[in-house]
Amino acid sequence: MFGFRPGRRRGTAAVALAAASLMLTLGGCGVDRVTPQDARAEAGTDDKAGAGGSARRVDCAEVKCIALTFDAGPGKDTPRLLDVLKEKQVPATFFLLGKRHVDRYPEVVKRIADEGHEVANHTWSHRILTGIDKAEVREELALTQNAVEKITGRKPTLMRPPQGRTDDTVSEVSKELGLAQVLWSVTAKDYSTTDSALIRQRVIDQSERDGIILLHDIYDGTVPAVPSIIDELKNRGFTFVTVPELLAPGKAEPGAVYAPEAE
Repeated sequence: MFGFRPGRRRGTAAVALAAASLMLTLGGCGVDRVTPQDARAEAGTDDKAGAGGSARRVDCAEVKCIALTFDAGPGKDTPRLLDVLKEKQVPATFFLLGKRHVDRYPEVVKRIADEGHEVANHTWSHRILTGIDKAEVREELALTQNAVEKITGRKPTLMRPPQGRTDDTVSEVSKELGLAQVLWSVTAKDYSTTDSALIRQRVIDQSERDGIILLHDIYDGTVPAVPSIIDELKNRGFTFVTVPELLAPGKAEPGAVYAPEAE
């Protein structure tokens, strides 16, 4: 995001992120999007197509599903977040930054994968992909692909472009690297506040079936908000899934852009 420096939680980064939030709905203009419902419908009933070819844990065509995702980590609070997710038995999808995150916390990246969460790509240094040339887009994504593979033994199959900004070039490079693009429907703007109660309420107010929640595990107010977010959404009948599970029996296709329907 504008001026974003991974790992910073206050000051100019928060101000820049707040300004950027005004433009989030513009991300991906001109690029066709696939909703989770469409992905499931296009796949029919072939369970083998879903969630990386494995059997589905839940059927989101029948169950009220929602995906919890975290961007821009791992960070110092990610181990505590993983403890919460383990206690609550909730899977999540982590869109990881390479520089100063994957390379700084390799043991946390390994734990994310080992505990059954989806490990995904959020670029190397959070550059806005629509503002750089094709070779630079490839480098931003490939560096993180390789770093994650070195730690987990597996390259990510999902990526989230910074600010949600994508275009035909980003889609083309993503396809070359085997990456589907994932946007979101719920944002707490947790980069702009340390108020955990406010973060919780923003998520609860926006959550709908087949939604994708965007949070950041690098900001001080976020991880403390997660337990109550999980408890309240469970009370409202939601089942938490990873992004691949949300699409199953569909499978995220490289280069495609996946996003819930806008309200």
